[in-house]
Amino acid sequence: MTLDARAEILLKTLIERYIAEGQPVGSRTLARQAGLDLSSATVRNVMSDLEEMGLVRSPHTSAGRVPTERGYRVFVDTLLKVKSLNVNELHKLEKELHADHDPQHLIENASHMLSEVCKLAGIVMMPRREEQLAFRHIDFVNLSNRRVLVILVTQDGQVHNRIIQAERDYSPAELVQSANYFNETYSGTSMSDVKRALLQEIQQASDDMQRIMQVAVSMAREALSGEEQSDELVVSGESNLMDFPELGDVRKLRKLFEAFNAKRDLLHLLDQSMRGPGVKIFIGQESGYDVLADCSVVTAPYSADGRIVGTLGVIGPTRMAYEQVISIVDITARLLGGALSSSERPGRLESSGR
Repeated sequence: MTLDARAEILLKTLIERYIAEGQPVGSRTLARQAGLDLSSATVRNVMSDLEEMGLVRSPHTSAGRVPTERGYRVFVDTLLKVKSLNVNELHKLEKELHADHDPQHLIENASHMLSEVCKLAGIVMMPRREEQLAFRHIDFVNLSNRRVLVILVTQDGQVHNRIIQAERDYSPAELVQSANYFNETYSGTSMSDVKRALLQEIQQASDDMQRIMQVAVSMAREALSGEEQSDELVVSGESNLMDFPELGDVRKLRKLFEAFNAKRDLLHLLDQSMRGPGVKIFIGQESGYDVLADCSVVTAPYSADGRIVGTLGVIGPTRMAYEQVISIVDITARLLGGALSSSERPGRLESSGR
Protein backbone atom coordinates (compact mmCIF):
# COMPACT_ATOMS: atom_id res chain seq x y z
CA MET A 1 0.00 0.00 0.00
CA THR A 2 1.44 3.36 -1.07
CA LEU A 3 0.89 6.49 1.02
CA ASP A 4 2.30 9.93 0.35
CA ALA A 5 4.63 11.46 2.93
CA ARG A 6 1.90 13.61 4.49
CA ALA A 7 -0.46 10.67 4.96
CA GLU A 8 2.34 8.55 6.44
CA ILE A 9 3.20 11.22 9.02
CA LEU A 10 -0.43 11.69 10.02
CA LEU A 11 -1.11 7.95 10.27
CA LYS A 12 2.06 7.41 12.31
CA THR A 13 1.19 10.31 14.62
CA LEU A 14 -2.37 9.08 15.10
CA ILE A 15 -1.29 5.54 15.96
CA GLU A 16 1.47 6.65 18.33
CA ARG A 17 -0.92 8.96 20.18
CA TYR A 18 -3.64 6.33 20.33
CA ILE A 19 -1.17 3.76 21.68
CA ALA A 20 -0.06 6.22 24.36
CA GLU A 21 -3.49 7.42 25.47
CA GLY A 22 -6.08 4.93 24.26
CA GLN A 23 -8.48 7.65 23.11
CA PRO A 24 -9.71 8.49 19.59
CA VAL A 25 -7.57 11.21 18.03
CA GLY A 26 -9.25 14.27 16.53
CA SER A 27 -8.10 16.33 13.55
CA ARG A 28 -7.15 19.37 15.64
CA THR A 29 -4.93 17.27 17.87
CA LEU A 30 -3.31 15.66 14.83
CA ALA A 31 -2.72 19.05 13.20
CA ARG A 32 -0.83 20.17 16.32
CA GLN A 33 1.05 16.95 17.01
CA ALA A 34 2.17 16.02 13.48
CA GLY A 35 4.51 18.98 13.07
CA LEU A 36 3.01 19.84 9.70
CA ASP A 37 1.70 23.23 8.68
CA LEU A 38 -1.77 21.95 7.88
CA SER A 39 -5.25 23.16 8.68
CA SER A 40 -7.73 20.96 10.55
CA ALA A 41 -9.76 20.77 7.34
CA THR A 42 -6.81 19.40 5.38
CA VAL A 43 -6.13 16.86 8.13
CA ARG A 44 -9.78 15.79 8.04
CA ASN A 45 -9.52 15.22 4.29
CA VAL A 46 -6.42 13.04 4.71
CA MET A 47 -8.14 11.12 7.52
CA SER A 48 -11.12 10.56 5.25
CA ASP A 49 -8.79 9.08 2.62
CA LEU A 50 -7.14 6.84 5.22
CA GLU A 51 -10.56 5.69 6.38
CA GLU A 52 -11.53 4.75 2.83
CA MET A 53 -8.32 2.73 2.62
CA GLY A 54 -9.32 0.84 5.78
CA LEU A 55 -6.43 2.14 7.88
CA VAL A 56 -8.44 4.13 10.44
CA ARG A 57 -12.03 4.18 11.60
CA SER A 58 -14.35 6.46 13.54
CA PRO A 59 -15.90 4.95 16.68
CA HIS A 60 -19.58 5.72 17.04
CA THR A 61 -19.00 7.57 20.30
CA SER A 62 -16.39 10.04 19.05
CA ALA A 63 -15.51 12.32 16.18
CA GLY A 64 -11.89 11.23 16.47
CA ARG A 65 -10.35 8.21 14.78
CA VAL A 66 -8.56 5.07 15.88
CA PRO A 67 -6.34 2.68 13.88
CA THR A 68 -7.69 -0.54 12.39
CA GLU A 69 -5.82 -3.84 12.24
CA ARG A 70 -4.81 -2.94 8.72
CA GLY A 71 -3.57 0.44 9.92
CA TYR A 72 -1.48 -1.22 12.61
CA ARG A 73 -0.03 -3.57 10.00
CA VAL A 74 1.06 -0.68 7.76
CA PHE A 75 2.47 1.07 10.84
CA VAL A 76 4.46 -1.98 11.97
CA ASP A 77 5.71 -2.91 8.50
CA THR A 78 6.65 0.51 7.11
CA LEU A 79 6.45 3.36 9.64
CA LEU A 80 7.74 1.93 12.90
CA LYS A 81 11.19 2.71 14.24
CA VAL A 82 12.16 0.08 16.80
CA LYS A 83 13.71 1.49 19.97
CA SER A 84 16.77 0.02 21.64
CA LEU A 85 16.46 -1.21 25.20
CA ASN A 86 17.76 1.14 27.84
CA VAL A 87 20.76 0.00 29.85
CA ASN A 88 18.77 -0.79 33.02
CA GLU A 89 16.30 -3.04 31.19
CA LEU A 90 19.11 -4.85 29.40
CA HIS A 91 21.03 -5.46 32.63
CA LYS A 92 17.85 -6.74 34.30
CA LEU A 93 17.29 -9.26 31.50
CA GLU A 94 20.93 -10.36 31.49
CA LYS A 95 20.84 -10.91 35.25
CA GLU A 96 17.75 -13.12 35.11
CA LEU A 97 18.77 -15.04 31.98
CA HIS A 98 22.23 -16.16 33.03
CA ALA A 99 23.75 -19.50 32.03
CA ASP A 100 24.29 -20.51 35.68
CA HIS A 101 20.55 -20.95 36.14
CA ASP A 102 18.71 -24.26 35.76
CA PRO A 103 17.01 -24.56 32.31
CA GLN A 104 13.53 -24.75 33.86
CA HIS A 105 14.37 -21.70 35.95
CA LEU A 106 15.53 -19.89 32.81
CA ILE A 107 12.22 -20.53 31.02
CA GLU A 108 10.22 -19.29 34.01
CA ASN A 109 12.46 -16.23 34.36
CA ALA A 110 12.07 -15.39 30.68
CA SER A 111 8.26 -15.48 30.93
CA HIS A 112 8.31 -13.39 34.09
CA MET A 113 10.73 -10.81 32.67
CA LEU A 114 8.71 -10.43 29.46
CA SER A 115 5.57 -9.67 31.47
CA GLU A 116 7.38 -7.36 33.89
CA VAL A 117 9.31 -5.28 31.36
CA CYS A 118 6.52 -5.08 28.75
CA LYS A 119 3.66 -4.86 31.27
CA LEU A 120 1.83 -7.48 29.20
CA ALA A 121 1.37 -11.26 29.41
CA GLY A 122 4.64 -13.12 28.83
CA ILE A 123 4.59 -16.58 27.20
CA VAL A 124 7.43 -19.04 26.68
CA MET A 125 7.14 -22.43 25.01
CA MET A 126 9.22 -25.14 26.63
CA PRO A 127 12.05 -26.43 24.39
CA ARG A 128 10.77 -28.96 21.84
CA ARG A 129 13.58 -31.49 21.92
CA GLU A 130 11.54 -34.11 20.08
CA GLU A 131 11.91 -32.10 16.87
CA GLN A 132 15.45 -33.51 16.69
CA LEU A 133 14.72 -36.89 18.28
CA ALA A 134 13.71 -39.94 16.28
CA PHE A 135 11.59 -42.82 17.54
CA ARG A 136 13.34 -46.21 17.71
CA HIS A 137 11.24 -48.72 19.64
CA ILE A 138 8.15 -49.11 21.82
CA ASP A 139 7.00 -51.93 24.14
CA PHE A 140 3.67 -52.45 25.93
CA VAL A 141 3.80 -54.43 29.20
CA ASN A 142 0.70 -55.65 31.06
CA LEU A 143 0.35 -54.55 34.69
CA SER A 144 -2.53 -55.17 37.09
CA ASN A 145 -5.96 -53.49 36.98
CA ARG A 146 -5.92 -52.76 33.24
CA ARG A 147 -2.77 -50.70 33.51
CA VAL A 148 -0.17 -50.87 30.75
CA LEU A 149 3.47 -49.83 31.02
CA VAL A 150 4.65 -48.10 27.83
CA ILE A 151 8.43 -48.20 27.30
CA LEU A 152 9.57 -45.76 24.62
CA VAL A 153 13.14 -45.69 23.29
CA THR A 154 14.45 -42.86 21.08
CA GLN A 155 17.31 -43.09 18.59
CA ASP A 156 19.74 -41.40 20.98
CA GLY A 157 19.18 -44.18 23.52
CA GLN A 158 16.88 -42.34 25.92
CA VAL A 159 14.26 -44.52 27.60
CA HIS A 160 10.89 -43.06 28.67
CA ASN A 161 8.41 -45.01 30.78
CA ARG A 162 4.75 -44.14 31.24
CA ILE A 163 1.87 -46.06 32.82
CA ILE A 164 -1.52 -45.63 31.14
CA GLN A 165 -4.98 -46.84 32.08
CA ALA A 166 -6.35 -49.10 29.32
CA GLU A 167 -10.02 -49.31 28.43
CA ARG A 168 -10.03 -53.12 28.70
CA ASP A 169 -7.75 -56.04 29.49
CA TYR A 170 -5.28 -56.97 26.75
CA SER A 171 -3.58 -60.31 26.30
CA PRO A 172 0.24 -60.44 26.09
CA ALA A 173 -0.10 -61.50 22.44
CA GLU A 174 -2.19 -58.43 21.60
CA LEU A 175 0.35 -56.13 23.21
CA VAL A 176 3.24 -57.75 21.35
CA GLN A 177 1.42 -57.53 18.02
CA SER A 178 0.51 -53.89 18.71
CA ALA A 179 4.11 -52.97 19.55
CA ASN A 180 5.36 -54.79 16.42
CA TYR A 181 2.92 -52.85 14.23
CA PHE A 182 3.95 -49.56 15.79
CA ASN A 183 7.68 -50.28 15.50
CA GLU A 184 7.41 -51.35 11.86
CA THR A 185 5.36 -48.26 10.99
CA TYR A 186 7.21 -45.51 12.83
CA SER A 187 10.77 -46.62 13.61
CA GLY A 188 13.18 -43.87 12.51
CA THR A 189 10.44 -41.21 12.35
CA SER A 190 10.90 -37.97 14.32
CA MET A 191 8.92 -37.78 17.53
CA SER A 192 7.03 -34.70 16.37
CA ASP A 193 5.97 -36.50 13.15
CA VAL A 194 4.90 -39.55 15.16
CA LYS A 195 2.64 -37.37 17.30
CA ARG A 196 1.10 -35.72 14.26
CA ALA A 197 0.53 -39.10 12.58
CA LEU A 198 -1.15 -40.47 15.70
CA LEU A 199 -3.56 -37.56 15.82
CA GLN A 200 -4.52 -38.19 12.19
CA GLU A 201 -4.82 -41.95 12.46
CA ILE A 202 -6.94 -41.92 15.61
CA GLN A 203 -9.44 -39.67 13.82
CA GLN A 204 -10.01 -42.19 11.04
CA ALA A 205 -13.13 -44.31 11.12
CA SER A 206 -12.65 -47.30 13.36
CA ASP A 207 -14.01 -49.64 10.69
CA ASP A 208 -11.04 -48.79 8.49
CA MET A 209 -8.50 -49.75 11.13
CA GLN A 210 -7.39 -53.22 12.01
CA ARG A 211 -7.96 -54.17 15.62
CA ILE A 212 -4.25 -54.35 16.43
CA MET A 213 -3.70 -51.00 14.76
CA GLN A 214 -6.44 -49.51 16.96
CA VAL A 215 -4.79 -50.84 20.10
CA ALA A 216 -1.34 -49.60 19.12
CA VAL A 217 -2.42 -46.15 18.04
CA SER A 218 -4.73 -45.58 21.02
CA MET A 219 -2.17 -46.55 23.65
CA ALA A 220 0.78 -44.85 21.96
CA ARG A 221 -1.20 -41.67 21.48
CA GLU A 222 -2.11 -41.57 25.16
CA ALA A 223 1.48 -42.26 26.18
CA LEU A 224 2.98 -39.62 23.89
CA SER A 225 0.45 -36.84 24.14
CA GLY A 226 -0.90 -37.43 27.61
CA GLU A 227 1.41 -34.93 29.26
CA GLU A 228 -0.35 -31.87 30.60
CA GLN A 229 -0.11 -28.99 28.19
CA SER A 230 0.55 -26.71 31.14
CA ASP A 231 4.02 -28.26 31.16
CA GLU A 232 4.62 -27.09 27.59
CA LEU A 233 3.92 -23.38 28.03
CA VAL A 234 4.82 -20.95 30.80
CA VAL A 235 2.56 -17.89 31.09
CA SER A 236 3.18 -14.89 33.35
CA GLY A 237 1.48 -11.56 33.95
CA GLU A 238 -2.02 -12.34 32.68
CA SER A 239 -3.38 -9.81 35.18
CA ASN A 240 -1.52 -7.03 33.34
CA LEU A 241 -4.16 -7.26 30.60
CA MET A 242 -6.83 -6.06 33.05
CA ASP A 243 -5.23 -2.61 32.95
CA PHE A 244 -6.30 -2.04 29.33
CA PRO A 245 -9.90 -0.76 28.96
CA GLU A 246 -10.32 -2.37 25.52
CA LEU A 247 -9.74 -5.77 27.15
CA GLY A 248 -11.61 -4.93 30.34
CA ASP A 249 -14.90 -6.49 29.29
CA VAL A 250 -15.50 -9.39 31.67
CA ARG A 251 -16.53 -11.75 28.86
CA LYS A 252 -13.44 -10.96 26.81
CA LEU A 253 -11.15 -11.43 29.79
CA ARG A 254 -12.82 -14.71 30.75
CA LYS A 255 -12.32 -16.13 27.26
CA LEU A 256 -8.75 -14.86 27.16
CA PHE A 257 -7.90 -16.38 30.54
CA GLU A 258 -9.53 -19.65 29.47
CA ALA A 259 -7.18 -19.64 26.46
CA PHE A 260 -4.23 -19.14 28.80
CA ASN A 261 -5.39 -22.10 30.87
CA ALA A 262 -6.10 -24.41 27.93
CA LYS A 263 -2.97 -23.27 26.05
CA ARG A 264 -3.70 -25.42 23.00
CA ASP A 265 -4.28 -22.50 20.61
CA LEU A 266 -1.36 -20.54 22.03
CA LEU A 267 0.95 -23.51 21.52
CA HIS A 268 -0.21 -23.88 17.93
CA LEU A 269 0.48 -20.19 17.30
CA LEU A 270 3.94 -20.47 18.84
CA ASP A 271 4.59 -23.60 16.78
CA GLN A 272 3.99 -21.52 13.65
CA SER A 273 6.50 -18.96 14.89
CA MET A 274 9.24 -21.63 15.06
CA ARG A 275 9.26 -22.06 11.29
CA GLY A 276 11.68 -19.22 10.65
CA PRO A 277 14.01 -16.80 12.43
CA GLY A 278 13.16 -13.29 13.55
CA VAL A 279 10.35 -11.49 15.34
CA LYS A 280 6.80 -12.18 14.14
CA ILE A 281 3.77 -10.03 14.88
CA PHE A 282 0.17 -11.27 14.75
CA ILE A 283 -2.32 -8.39 14.91
CA GLY A 284 -5.92 -9.15 15.86
CA GLN A 285 -7.52 -11.65 13.52
CA GLU A 286 -4.16 -12.47 11.92
CA SER A 287 -3.61 -15.02 14.69
CA GLY A 288 -6.52 -17.06 13.37
CA TYR A 289 -8.15 -17.33 16.82
CA ASP A 290 -11.31 -15.42 17.78
CA VAL A 291 -10.22 -15.15 21.40
CA LEU A 292 -7.22 -13.06 20.28
CA ALA A 293 -9.25 -10.79 17.99
CA ASP A 294 -8.56 -7.74 20.16
CA CYS A 295 -4.96 -8.69 20.89
CA SER A 296 -1.57 -8.64 19.27
CA VAL A 297 0.99 -11.39 19.76
CA VAL A 298 4.68 -10.60 19.30
CA THR A 299 6.92 -13.69 19.15
CA ALA A 300 10.48 -14.73 18.43
CA PRO A 301 12.02 -18.22 18.27
CA TYR A 302 14.92 -19.08 20.54
CA SER A 303 17.74 -21.49 19.78
CA ALA A 304 19.98 -23.84 21.74
CA ASP A 305 23.30 -24.86 20.23
CA GLY A 306 22.29 -23.52 16.84
CA ARG A 307 18.86 -25.22 16.63
CA ILE A 308 15.49 -23.52 17.07
CA VAL A 309 13.85 -25.32 19.99
CA GLY A 310 11.07 -23.01 21.13
CA THR A 311 9.31 -19.66 20.92
CA LEU A 312 8.61 -16.88 23.37
CA GLY A 313 6.66 -13.66 23.21
CA VAL A 314 4.03 -11.39 24.69
CA ILE A 315 0.27 -11.03 24.36
CA GLY A 316 -1.42 -7.67 24.79
CA PRO A 317 -3.95 -5.36 23.21
CA THR A 318 -3.44 -4.25 19.60
CA ARG A 319 -2.71 -0.89 21.23
CA MET A 320 0.73 -1.91 22.49
CA ALA A 321 4.07 -0.09 22.32
CA TYR A 322 5.43 -2.12 19.40
CA GLU A 323 8.63 -0.07 19.11
CA GLN A 324 9.64 -1.22 22.60
CA VAL A 325 8.04 -4.67 22.73
CA ILE A 326 9.76 -5.87 19.55
CA SER A 327 13.21 -5.11 21.00
CA ILE A 328 12.41 -6.74 24.33
CA VAL A 329 11.07 -9.93 22.73
CA ASP A 330 14.01 -10.16 20.31
CA ILE A 331 16.71 -9.66 22.96
CA THR A 332 14.99 -11.98 25.45
CA ALA A 333 14.96 -14.74 22.83
CA ARG A 334 18.67 -14.21 22.14
CA LEU A 335 19.60 -14.17 25.84
CA LEU A 336 17.50 -17.25 26.63
CA GLY A 337 19.00 -19.17 23.72
CA GLY A 338 22.54 -18.25 24.75
CA ALA A 339 21.91 -19.20 28.37
CA LEU A 340 20.33 -22.53 27.45
CA SER A 341 23.21 -23.38 25.09
CA SER A 342 25.74 -22.74 27.85
CA SER A 343 23.77 -24.39 30.67
CA GLU A 344 23.35 -27.64 28.73
CA ARG A 345 27.03 -28.23 28.01
CA PRO A 346 28.40 -31.10 30.12
CA GLY A 347 30.66 -28.91 32.21
CA ARG A 348 27.82 -26.56 33.00
CA LEU A 349 25.49 -29.37 33.99
CA GLU A 350 28.02 -30.80 36.39
CA SER A 351 28.80 -27.48 38.01
CA SER A 352 25.10 -26.73 38.57
CA GLY A 353 24.57 -30.08 40.27
CA ARG A 354 22.21 -31.46 37.65
